[in-house]
Amino acid sequence: MITILRIAIVVFVVWFFYLLVKDSRENGSKDVPMKTKVLYGIMGFILNLLDTLGVGSNATQAAFFKFTKLSPDEELPGNGNVIFAIPVGVEALLFLKIVEVEPVTLFSMLIAAMLGGIVGSKVITKLPVQKIRMILSVTLPCVAVLLVMKVNGFGPFGMLGTATGLSGGKLILSVAINFILGMLMCAGVGLYAPCMALCALVGMNITVAFPIMMGSCALLMPPASLEFVKSGRYNRDAAVIMSITGVIGVLIAYFIVKSMPTTILTYIVAVVLIYMAISFVVSNQKEKKKGEN
Repeated sequence: MITILRIAIVVFVVWFFYLLVKDSRENGSKDVPMKTKVLYGIMGFILNLLDTLGVGSNATQAAFFKFTKLSPDEELPGNGNVIFAIPVGVEALLFLKIVEVEPVTLFSMLIAAMLGGIVGSKVITKLPVQKIRMILSVTLPCVAVLLVMKVNGFGPFGMLGTATGLSGGKLILSVAINFILGMLMCAGVGLYAPCMALCALVGMNITVAFPIMMGSCALLMPPASLEFVKSGRYNRDAAVIMSITGVIGVLIAYFIVKSMPTTILTYIVAVVLIYMAISFVVSNQKEKKKGEN
């Protein structure tokens, strides 16, 4: 069954890269400055290296695009899915080899996340930017709290479960929650930290979260991203470049770096998430006042 899953991920990765290249050639900008392309390449490498080490990429990419102003707010959810779909697929292929997970648990949670991503993408791509900002202003601080808990081994992250699979009510609950996490992924909320917390809370070994969370993203991001590609609500100019350098970052992190102190960086990401949540609220308030004048 794991072999079938790997084949499915490879098919998704190849198909989606073709789709990105095609869309970029047909609809991408023709006058992107070389320094911007280099910046995309560097950030794709760094963000995916950190993602492989467990920091996550959704929050960091949102901060990157928000502060550089290289993408408007309405593109942030699309960027978090489209640009990282291929590197995350490579991550999943690597981690599926080293961590054993009971097949029924793995496949049911992965399929739930994929279905949630498909449903979520159809909703998010149709939302006005004000609604997207509102969702992010609520969910990003929650992710910040989870990240701080994670680096301190607090709450669910401090629980020492041993299970590699689930059954009964715990399995049903986990599948339902992973479906919701798949939907939230399309709103620009990373799945990694919440999924890891979920695995810990239901008594699974924390290492089991890695193939589950990476496999979830690997399966949900390409089909979910299709809606963002169709609507054009993502940074086309960054997509192909960051996908390629992102894969390099994943491979470097997995085979060479292995681990690095990420505690301080995680705190910085948490602070940035809270700042961004506030900025989204402020942006909505400013637009509301303009509309009233």
